[in-house]
Amino acid sequence: MTRLRLVKTALLGVLITVGLMAQSHRSQAAPIETLTVAGGCFWCVEADFEKVRGVREVVSGYTGGTVANPTYKQVVGGGTGHYEAVQITYDAAQVSRDTLLSLFFRSVDPTDAGGQFCDRGDSYRTAIFVSDPAERRAAEAAKADAQAALGRNVVTPILDAGPFYEAEAYHQDYYKSDERILTRFGLRTKADAYGRYREACGRDQRVRQLWGNDAPFVGG
Repeated sequence: MTRLRLVKTALLGVLITVGLMAQSHRSQAAPIETLTVAGGCFWCVEADFEKVRGVREVVSGYTGGTVANPTYKQVVGGGTGHYEAVQITYDAAQVSRDTLLSLFFRSVDPTDAGGQFCDRGDSYRTAIFVSDPAERRAAEAAKADAQAALGRNVVTPILDAGPFYEAEAYHQDYYKSDERILTRFGLRTKADAYGRYREACGRDQRVRQLWGNDAPFVGG
């Protein structure tokens, strides 16, 4: 091999190594963040936000209460203080917290203090959970914007974040599961049962009534 070819081969190797190192550094430095919100039935909130570009994962769970490792039955039964909530993991280089908060308000009825749509009770109320002053300011700004857009009082509280307990496995990705279960409609997939529940609960109808064309997930 000639001296020139050896130099070119060595240079190519260096460039490949530098490129791989830069790619690895960018991957490691990716600004992955989390946002925790409660918007009524967590199946629906999970289904909505997993459609958003830049969102990596949405996990259904429980937070805001005093009982460690609660079960679904305990939470919906009342007395735990927990909300049905989701934890949204997202790439901040692709979607901002401000955008996600705006989408959140426009996907719920933030004027309802007693639950959401057909689901009533404390565990179905809306809330935003924050971990530091910057997150609180962002949430307060989004709440003020939603209130101005609606011209009505927004009751969604902004709460200090506490432990987030992942819900039972059967709740995760419920909206797209092909597992078959027995429902009042007969034997159906979870995905089909979810769609029927969402329609019967009036979620999209109420969101459309409140937000009109600003409702981002209507029909989801």
